[in-house]
Amino acid sequence: MTISNESALVLFSGGQDSTTCLAWALSRYQRVETIGFDYGQRHAIELEQRPVLLKKIRGFSSDWDNKLGEDHMIDLSLISQLSHTAMTEDIEIVMQENGLPNTFVPGRNLMFMMVAATLAYRRGANVLVGGMCETDFSGYPDCRDDTMKALQVALNLGMATRLKLETPLMWINKAQTWQLAEQLGGANLVDLIRADTHTCYLGQRGELHPWGHGCGTCPACALRANGYSEYVAEKTA
Repeated sequence: MTISNESALVLFSGGQDSTTCLAWALSRYQRVETIGFDYGQRHAIELEQRPVLLKKIRGFSSDWDNKLGEDHMIDLSLISQLSHTAMTEDIEIVMQENGLPNTFVPGRNLMFMMVAATLAYRRGANVLVGGMCETDFSGYPDCRDDTMKALQVALNLGMATRLKLETPLMWINKAQTWQLAEQLGGANLVDLIRADTHTCYLGQRGELHPWGHGCGTCPACALRANGYSEYVAEKTA
C-alpha cells in the first residue's frame, strides 16, 4: 500500500467505526491526529474508552506508534443544550413523526466536521476521516455521502483550503467493517474492537458479548451484533 505524505485528522469517538477508521488512516498517512467531542452524550463511557484504545493501538506496531500524534478533546456541550434526543437525554428510543429515530442529533455531524476542519487548519492537516456510513446507518441524513460531499465543498470555500473528507465505511455494511478491521490489524484489532470500543446508546458495558459490550437491545447494539454474526459466518463458511 502506498503511504501518502498527507496528514490526517480522524474523528475518533471510541466506537467501532471510528476505531476502524483510525486504523485505516494509520495505514495510509504519514501523520495522524485524533479529535473527540464531548457533547453531553448519554453514552459518555465512549469518551473513557478513547485513551485506552489509543494506548493499545500504539502498541500494534512501531510504525503506527510513530505516526499517531496528538489527541484533541473538544467540549461541544452546546449540542445537548440545543437538542432533545435519546442520545443526550434519558428518554425511550422511538421513531419520530418525521421518520427519523430520536437518536438522531440534528446538526451533530455538521458541527463535528466544521470544528474538525477548523482544528485541521491550525494543525496543518489536509485530510479529515470520519466513520459516516450510508449502507448500514440508522436513517441519519448527516451520514449520507451527499452530505459529506457538500460539506467538503462548503468548508473549502469558507476557509480557502483543499481539505479532503474521507469516509472509508460509506459503502460497506457492518460485517464488512469487521472484515476491514481484520485486514488492517488482524485478529488483534478485531479483538481490541470487541473488548474495548463502545457503541451501545444506553452506555452499558457489563457483560462482554461475542460482539462486544452493550445492552444488546438498542439499535446500535443490534446493528453491531448482527454485523459480527455475519462476519463470523462468512469466515467459517
